[in-house]
Amino acid sequence: MGPLIGVLILLVIILLVLSSCVKIVPQANAVIVERLGAYLATWSVGLHVKMPFIDRIAKRVILKEQVVDFPPQPVITKDNVTMKIDTVVFFQITDPKLYTYGVENPIMAIENLTATTLRNIIGDLELDQTLTSRETINTKMRSALDVATDPWGIKVNRVELKNIIPPAAIQDAMEKQMKAERERRESILRAEGEKRSTILVAEGKKQSAILDAEADKESAILRAEAEKEKRIREAEGQAEAIIKIQQATADGIRFIKEAGADDAVLQLKSLEAFAKAADGKATKIIIPSEIQGLAGLVRSVAEVAKEE
Repeated sequence: MGPLIGVLILLVIILLVLSSCVKIVPQANAVIVERLGAYLATWSVGLHVKMPFIDRIAKRVILKEQVVDFPPQPVITKDNVTMKIDTVVFFQITDPKLYTYGVENPIMAIENLTATTLRNIIGDLELDQTLTSRETINTKMRSALDVATDPWGIKVNRVELKNIIPPAAIQDAMEKQMKAERERRESILRAEGEKRSTILVAEGKKQSAILDAEADKESAILRAEAEKEKRIREAEGQAEAIIKIQQATADGIRFIKEAGADDAVLQLKSLEAFAKAADGKATKIIIPSEIQGLAGLVRSVAEVAKEE
């Protein structure tokens, strides 16, 4: 029994040693292996076996992009305004060996490098430029950090200014300035609105006056045309009446002639025509001598008839 137990214990030890020597590296990871304290190899994804007792895993490295949010750092602008800015750095490990042996604490090194680079960039800008030039600052920060971290096997993909915190006095002044600016814009908008309203009212009155004038003109034209039409019709009626009178007179004369009337009858008709012409309104009528003789004859005949 004793030898059997010893063999079993030996097998367990061998299995444990073998299991510790077999390693599986997952996706987006890398393993730095050292032999007797010196760099041996970088294991990538897959199954790997190391020598027991003489090989060891020095560091496990994540190759995925990582994000680090650094606390606010005090900076001074060109116009001597002290403010705090916190940054967010997006980086990725491109060389596990350099990352392992390049710097003792890479994250701390990036944080300090970010703070110093930020102070250098903000020191060349005034307060207003700092508040309005985020994209420019981000680009300069990324370029400077990428160059500085390249020997450490780190690539900086992006840098963002998360918050810019000016002093309380500056914040109050900015709020007052913004309030004054909003009030000024409100006054301008109100004045522009009133101006626009006045212009629209004037345009409306102008259009109304134009329309009224055009309506009056149309009305006057229509009245003139109606008066013209009325006068034309009256003239046509008078002309037609004259034509009918002349036609009736001509017809009467023609009828008398056709009836064979002598000169005395014609003279009597002429006398009747003069009587109608007088119509009781004329105070003096000049009668031709021929008609006067005929009138005397008629009067004489009338007197004889009375005596009989």
